[in-house]
Amino acid sequence: MNAVGIDVSKGRSTVAILRPMGEVVMTPEDVGHSGPELKELAHRILSLGGDTRVVMEATGRYHEPIAAQLHEHGIFVSVVNPLMIYGYSTGGTVRKVKTDEKDARKIAQFALDHWVDLREYTHMDAVRQQLKICSRQYDLYTKMGVSLQNNLISLCDKVFPGVNELFSSPERADGHLKWVDFVTTFWHAACVAGVSKNAFTERYRKWCKRHGYNFSDSKAANIYSAAQDCVTTLPKNDNTKLLIQTAARELTSAGELLAGVRREMIRLAKQLPEYPVVNAMYGVGEVTAAQLMAEIGDVRNFPRRSSLIAFAGIDPEVDQSGKKQTKSNPSTKRGSPHLRKTLFQVMSIYLRLAPENEPVYQFLNKKRSEGKPFYVYMTAGANKFLRIYYARVKEYLAEQESQGTICP
Repeated sequence: MNAVGIDVSKGRSTVAILRPMGEVVMTPEDVGHSGPELKELAHRILSLGGDTRVVMEATGRYHEPIAAQLHEHGIFVSVVNPLMIYGYSTGGTVRKVKTDEKDARKIAQFALDHWVDLREYTHMDAVRQQLKICSRQYDLYTKMGVSLQNNLISLCDKVFPGVNELFSSPERADGHLKWVDFVTTFWHAACVAGVSKNAFTERYRKWCKRHGYNFSDSKAANIYSAAQDCVTTLPKNDNTKLLIQTAARELTSAGELLAGVRREMIRLAKQLPEYPVVNAMYGVGEVTAAQLMAEIGDVRNFPRRSSLIAFAGIDPEVDQSGKKQTKSNPSTKRGSPHLRKTLFQVMSIYLRLAPENEPVYQFLNKKRSEGKPFYVYMTAGANKFLRIYYARVKEYLAEQESQGTICP
């Protein structure tokens, strides 16, 4: 048994190799992430002989080059959650020492102690990593889109108050919003009220046809009436036109970008074996399914459902010692904030649709009827949902493994 512990950092890693009974095969050494150095490391590991396993922490993007390179050489590589390493202690000292060399030894010892529980890094993990990156980018671009939309609404309140409320059309698949496209062309109320009603109606009809939107005479009449009645605070001039159209185009570009990332997320998610099960769960759509799968990853990496609950950070915090009993918080919040956000979005759908026959809603509604605060019953519902997710997905993957459809 050769346990290779790798403490990963940007551009280089520290490698230590141990065997049972404390035998040191290789004292900690630094290895760069260049092709030749990683290739040399792979040959060195292969030359050890016997059963060899490499363990490293999931450190954002930094671990990917070395994990992929070693995996290509046929070496068993396992990428573990940093919290598992953080909570693992080899003991033997009261000093607090934090060095790359000590961390590499600690990871190697962790590999020896958890030898049979280690899961191998596979190509499917690379797909999951791509999906996770897309999901994180989607969250970032969504925040940017909300900021840009609020900015455009604020500007429009000075030139055409309430114009965004005149349209109820949902966002199109290409990321365009009707009201945003409208203000790009009709950027001031005077652009509408400055002509006759019939002239605007005809212009609006041609605009709808050109941009692929439905036209109705009643909608044109409502817009024209609103334009005549509104009070503007910015004049109709080139400066105002520049401000409104620039803000509208930026928001449209953000919408198109989001639509592209959304399509890519769904494409990647459909490559993963558990997608049909996750997408079929109540309150989960294509995008939400992709986000859940991106943040949770392979559920087989969690030995039990409580591990997944802890990873999400929605397990109750307990603080008890002797006679001291502190009231626990509804959640530890130690896990992924992105996963908690997605879970709360699913809970919001449950609250809005109120499906009486769904066990998650029944549990959530029970906590709410008991007078629990909003955050408490939402966390409880998310906890229940995640337990069901774990059971269904793990059972489905086990069935697929037994049929030989996917690799164990």
